[in-house]
Amino acid sequence: MVKMIVGLGNPGSKYNDTKHNIGFMAIDRIVKNLDVNFTEDKNFKAEIGSDFINGEKIYFIKPTTFMNNSGIAVKALLTYYNISIKDMIIIYDDLDMEVGKIRFRQKGSAGGHNGIKSIIAHLGTQEFDRIKVGIGRPNGRMTVINHVLGKFDKNDEIMISNTLDKVDNAVKYYLQTNDFQKTMQKYNGLK
Repeated sequence: MVKMIVGLGNPGSKYNDTKHNIGFMAIDRIVKNLDVNFTEDKNFKAEIGSDFINGEKIYFIKPTTFMNNSGIAVKALLTYYNISIKDMIIIYDDLDMEVGKIRFRQKGSAGGHNGIKSIIAHLGTQEFDRIKVGIGRPNGRMTVINHVLGKFDKNDEIMISNTLDKVDNAVKYYLQTNDFQKTMQKYNGLK
């Protein structure tokens, strides 16, 4: 069996460590102690790495399409590698959740997230597993765009690091159990 774990974000160093790139940060954390090297594939518009875990080939994906076109890369890779939608997880930021909280869902609308909107449009379904990581709403007069493209406050950095550890543990638990429902029950709502 083959699986695909996708972290959403924007390519380029100016977006490193921004809130909108929490998906990329999660992928980097997950592969930290694995034998994964990423290569940028311009045909698929993604950075792609892979490893075998529990006898299964796992692809780790960071689309390079920019957030709003993530569905292009996701659809192309699912098709090329012949991976079922049920064997894919998308990791991304969520404005409507408090900073550091994680939530697992098996289906749902885009909730205003343009990357998820693109994936839903390209896959033709809202039914795919996802891990949402809370980045909170902007304070005061800050715009949503400035908020999501901004970096985490110093006060939140330790919490986000701990959250990324939880996402790492959850994904590895899922890969071990092959049961997203069980993973949801164990890790949903953690902060």
